[in-house]
Parts: sequence; structure tokens; C-alpha cells
Amino acid sequence: MAVPKKRTGHSAQGHRRSNWKATKPETTKCQNCGATVLTHTVCTACGTYKGKPVSIKDRVEETPVKEEKKPAKKKSTKKAEVEEVKVEETVEETKAEASAEEVKSEETSETEEK
Repeated sequence: MAVPKKRTGHSAQGHRRSNWKATKPETTKCQNCGATVLTHTVCTACGTYKGKPVSIKDRVEETPVKEEKKPAKKKSTKKAEVEEVKVEETVEETKAEASAEEVKSEETSETEEK
């Protein structure tokens, strides 16, 4: 293994290291959204490269909306009827609770005004 005969001085070490410079990375503006982007890379904001969609972000936006499935046919059984009645009752209860809260909020606002 190579071993130096003499120690390198501070001046010689500085001259050798004079070209160790940190450089700023080159940046450009995205053609699509105008965000600052590193050159030759995909835009992190919109996911395009040279004006074309590349990443999943844009592909999700461009894909057409899938059609919703049609609801299944309802069976006219006693269980289904009982479930419908229960759902209606819970809806009525939530409406009653909401109206009670409105009344309370109106009462508190009236007392605050006095």
C-alpha cells in the first residue's frame, strides 16, 4: 500500500481542493403548471414531463368515471320490510335531534343578545 513520504502542507491541500465546489442544480419551469422543476425530471406538482402526462397523478384525473352499478332487485320478504321500517325510524330520530339542537342554539343566541 502506498504511504506518503512527507505530510501534505495546508497550502498544497488547499490548492488540490480548490475545485471542490458545490454547484446549484439546473432548474426550469414546468410547461404544464409553471412550477420550478429540476431539468430532465418529472414535475412533482402535476406529474408531466415535456408536456405529456407521465405519473399516476395525471392518469387518475384523465381516466373516465366508471359507471355505477345498478342496485340489486329488492326482495319482498318480511325481513326487508322490517329493515326499511328501522331505517325510516332512525332517519326520523336524527331529524328530531337536529331540530332540537336548532331550538337550543336559537335560545342561547336570544339569551346572549339580552
